[in-house]
Amino acid sequence: MNSLLPRPRSSPAPGAVHVPGWLDPDRQRELVAACREWARGPVPMRHTRLPRGGVMSVQTVCVGWHWRPYAYSRDASDVNGARVAEFPGWLGELGRAAVAEAYQDPAAAAAYAPDTALVNFYDGAATMGMHQDKDERSGDPVVSLSIGDTCVFRFGNTETRTRPYTDVELESGDLFVFGGPSRYAFHGVPRVRPGTGDPATGLASGRLNLTLRVTGLPGP
Repeated sequence: MNSLLPRPRSSPAPGAVHVPGWLDPDRQRELVAACREWARGPVPMRHTRLPRGGVMSVQTVCVGWHWRPYAYSRDASDVNGARVAEFPGWLGELGRAAVAEAYQDPAAAAAYAPDTALVNFYDGAATMGMHQDKDERSGDPVVSLSIGDTCVFRFGNTETRTRPYTDVELESGDLFVFGGPSRYAFHGVPRVRPGTGDPATGLASGRLNLTLRVTGLPGP
């Protein structure tokens, strides 16, 4: 459940911006409905298997490009061989609006052209270890949108998975953008706070996180 007191926007590191409550309730419901459609396929939501045999605790579905550790492809050869759902134009517009809000820079927003989204679903026990988003060929910002249960988002530095880092509480509707000097910062989710979301979003439990990225890969 959202805080009663206003939460100010913040910048935990250069190029990293947290905007609380950016998504209104209607837009959150629309995104939940879209994520449900993507989760059904053509490539369904799944627990990604890691190269050393482990399985991620979050469940993931991709749009535009299929991500698996260290690579993007149009077809999900590690799942069912199908081509992933197309990246919709309205989601690109949402990404540009997010960059405009975070950086207050119309030129940067106009140039932002995301072509993939990773949708991660966290149940109450799911976590995400510290990692870098570096499988893209582009250094354009990553846009992160949160819906549902609050999480602790750990945002670190570009050199190591360990300190220094900042823990940020991401609530339903929050926007987090990282680019520039922080584009390759290590980050993760050490915990989710079950029962803190609002069922009015259409998500009865758990947390959805949408990350919009620019792969830098040739299309279509």
